[in-house]
Amino acid sequence: METVFGLVGDGFALVVTDTSAVQSIVVQKTDDDKIMVLDSHKLMGCTGEKGDRVQFSEFIQKNIALYHFRNGIPLSTAAAANFTRNELAVALRKNPYQTNMMIAGWDKDVGPSLYYLDYIATLHKLEKGGLGYGAYFILSLMDRYYEKNMSVDKALELVDKCIAEVRARLVVAPPNFVIKIVDKDGARTLAWRKTVEEMSGPPSQ
Repeated sequence: METVFGLVGDGFALVVTDTSAVQSIVVQKTDDDKIMVLDSHKLMGCTGEKGDRVQFSEFIQKNIALYHFRNGIPLSTAAAANFTRNELAVALRKNPYQTNMMIAGWDKDVGPSLYYLDYIATLHKLEKGGLGYGAYFILSLMDRYYEKNMSVDKALELVDKCIAEVRARLVVAPPNFVIKIVDKDGARTLAWRKTVEEMSGPPSQ
C-alpha cells in the first residue's frame, strides 16, 4: 500500500513517501527510504516492486552523474525527467519496470519544479500530485488546501493532513513517512513522520 506525493511551494519542492518494505503479508522494515537524491538539486520518490524501484532509481542516478562528469554541466530537472521518461519507455517495450515516481528539482533560471512519471512512461509537469493507493485520499485534500507559492510551514501542514488521511482511511496504512525538500540550498531530508520505531534486535525479554 505504497504512497508517494509532492508539491511545489515558494522556491522549493517537497517529495514525500512512505517507508514500509512489505512482502506478501509481512512488513519487513519501516524505515526504507524511497526517495533517491539524484544530484545536488534533484529528488526522485519511487514506489513499486522493490527490485525494480532500487535498480531503476540507481540507474537513473548514475547516468545523471555520468552526464555531468562527461559534459561538465548538470542536467536540468526537465532534461532529467525526460531522460528518465525515455528510459522507462524503452524498457516498457522490452522488460518493463513496475515503478512510479515523482521527480522534483530546483534550477537556477527556472526555480522549483515537479514531474509525475508512471510505469507506462506518462510524464506530466505538476504543481501537486501523488501516486499509489494513498493518492486516492490525498488528491482531494491537495485540491482543497494547496495554494500557489506556499511557505515551507504551510506546505508541511498540508503534508501532515495528507499523511493523517492516509493513516485514517487506507486499510493497510504505512506507519512512517519521510519528507525531503529541494531548493536553492540543495536536496535534503526535511523531516520524518513516525508512529513505529524500527527495532535493532530481537524483542527484549
